[in-house]
Amino acid sequence: MPGSASLADELIARYVDRNRRAYRDQYLGIVLTALDSFIQLSTDPTSVRLAAWFHRAVHEPGGTPSEDAEASARLAEQLLPQYGVPPIRIAEVARLIRLTGDLAAPPPDAYAPPRRDANGDVLLDAVNAILAADPSRYAVHTAEVRRDAGDRKVALEHRYDEVRELLDGHLYRTQLARQRLGPVARVNLESELAGLDSELPAPWRGWQQAALTATATFTAIAAAVVAIAASGASWQTPAAQDEAGWPPIALAVLSFFSAPILFRCARSASQRARLIAGAVLAIAVTGLLVAWAQAPRTNVAVGVGLRVPLMISALLLLLIASAAALVASLLRTRTARFLPARNLGQQLAWLAAPVAVALALLLIIQPLSRGYVLSSNERVEGTPGQAGKATPSVLDGNVAWVSESVAGTGAEEAIGTRYGIAIPRPSGVVEMLDAATGELRWRYSRSDSDEKPVIAATGNGDYVLAQFADVGYLLLDANTGERKAAWPGRTRDRFIQQSQPLLTGDRSGKLHGVDPSGHERWTYDSGDCTDLGAIATAETVVTFVSHTCDDRPDEMAALDVQTGKKLWTKTSDTYRRPVVVAGLVVVAEPGGDADVPAALTAIEPRTGDVRWRWEVPRTWSCRTLLNGAGKYLIVVDCPGPSSLENRRTIVTAIDANTGLTAWQTQAPVSPRVKVTVTADGRVISLGRGPTSCVANVISQTGFRQVRLPTGISCNRDPRAVGNLVLTSGTGTVIALR
Repeated sequence: MPGSASLADELIARYVDRNRRAYRDQYLGIVLTALDSFIQLSTDPTSVRLAAWFHRAVHEPGGTPSEDAEASARLAEQLLPQYGVPPIRIAEVARLIRLTGDLAAPPPDAYAPPRRDANGDVLLDAVNAILAADPSRYAVHTAEVRRDAGDRKVALEHRYDEVRELLDGHLYRTQLARQRLGPVARVNLESELAGLDSELPAPWRGWQQAALTATATFTAIAAAVVAIAASGASWQTPAAQDEAGWPPIALAVLSFFSAPILFRCARSASQRARLIAGAVLAIAVTGLLVAWAQAPRTNVAVGVGLRVPLMISALLLLLIASAAALVASLLRTRTARFLPARNLGQQLAWLAAPVAVALALLLIIQPLSRGYVLSSNERVEGTPGQAGKATPSVLDGNVAWVSESVAGTGAEEAIGTRYGIAIPRPSGVVEMLDAATGELRWRYSRSDSDEKPVIAATGNGDYVLAQFADVGYLLLDANTGERKAAWPGRTRDRFIQQSQPLLTGDRSGKLHGVDPSGHERWTYDSGDCTDLGAIATAETVVTFVSHTCDDRPDEMAALDVQTGKKLWTKTSDTYRRPVVVAGLVVVAEPGGDADVPAALTAIEPRTGDVRWRWEVPRTWSCRTLLNGAGKYLIVVDCPGPSSLENRRTIVTAIDANTGLTAWQTQAPVSPRVKVTVTADGRVISLGRGPTSCVANVISQTGFRQVRLPTGISCNRDPRAVGNLVLTSGTGTVIALR
């Protein structure tokens, strides 16, 4: 074109400018030389050549390709009219120059008509010809580009991302350029990437891949462990005789051998690895659907066994393991060539994965499995309304009410709560009776327990603590029967020593201060070879420790009930039968070989001081029962020899504040019968009269005998709940008026 020499001189002057550090004349020469090889593919060779000359004519140090392309396009629009270039061609040249602002290859569908841009493809392939330059020339070019970008670390990181983006796509747009330049360009880019990787600090790169691989491996192992645990549990409760035992074993074997297989799949980008991981994933999903469909439907007689949640948990873990391996394999397809050798991030990922899996087993799977079994096997019947208030029994020979809702049990194990009278019954049932009418307020039952639970009142009568065989301790709301908390399964090895406040002991000489929720506030260890007993007031726990393996004296110690902090300790005799009366702990001093104590001693629980000492008459010779009744300590004994001929009982009320005898009554009642003590200090037992049962009542006013209606079992013990006296009939609980 006319005057092209002067235009060439002006453009070359820009490329060789002293302030320019990249995209110099050598770069322009490589682009123009490559363009000669591809120009026949264009539809407007003149516009393409002009765009190649102009595309980096303007370059500022640190400028981005898009900024250079825009400034160069404007330069072309300014200069070309001076050389008689038509406006249509100038517009095409400017358009092509602006294309060089983004050298990333388009998606494959961009090559399909009518989107094909022959001129643009030829120009961009020529510009990218620098990627296939001689390795030494390419190394110089990349060094110039990074130096021109400014901050070294930022330039390295930017260039690293840029090279990865180029390698992930098509380097060239035309088939001719791919054949001639593609292989060499990829070698240059791979070499540059390796160099950048060695220069860039990469303490965390690849941690995602390592975390997925570790998760796939250890989660599969965890699935095998859970499946093995499931093999020792039953699918339903009670276990069916024809219950198949092979599914958990098969699942454990599958999970165990899946661990190394999934490990290899996670580290491979092959289609085969993805197919194997997907197959394990499909097996886990199918197993989950089958297990969920085959879960037993609960009723009064059949419950869900622990194997159900354990199998579901194992299948979920296997599903997670296979999904992690599949995602790792898919991710590795894109990142395999960019992963450095094992670094800090990958090492931490391999350490964190098994810890996370173990925590998931302990903190998620185990509680969820136990919670599923607990909730699936329980049912609460009844719609409790306002709880009635019991009328104290005056014992006039009449019946206040009869409850026929309780079969197979009696009044001996009844406990009083704020909302009625709780009674355990066989087959894992607790019933709450209205104290005023005896009607059933609610019934809590479990399908996975066929034994009678052991119950106690706690929380000032707001809760019922029930121990179910093979289940543990459950805390039930005394008003509604709803379960509020469940203690861990290991508590079945303990025994409740006192439920208000709640204390437990175990066989290893340890005492635990436990909240109603089952949370242990503190633990007191009396040491090896010890027998440990305890009793508590509202604020203090008094322990009694006897040594069985040596000659050390027995000890008493007091602990704060909230914190377990030791308040005092001292040696003592072998005190027995501790009872709490009016905030004091009363113990029986041993009386030699006799079962009758020498004296009763009241101890201040916070200080250990002796408040008073009441000597037991030497003529007493029976069991010396101690019961608290308000401010009085009720002592039941016999005033004479412990023989079959002795049919006398003596009842003594001791003022707990002073230690003085408040009243004493003798009665012609056998000292061997079981007695119960009401809250107002009456001592009641049952005897057999000529035609029916009689109630023996010993109180401050003396002794009286009351004939009871027929239907009451004389050989079953009475039970006092406050001032309400309960007796038993045939499958009934009877409240005396």
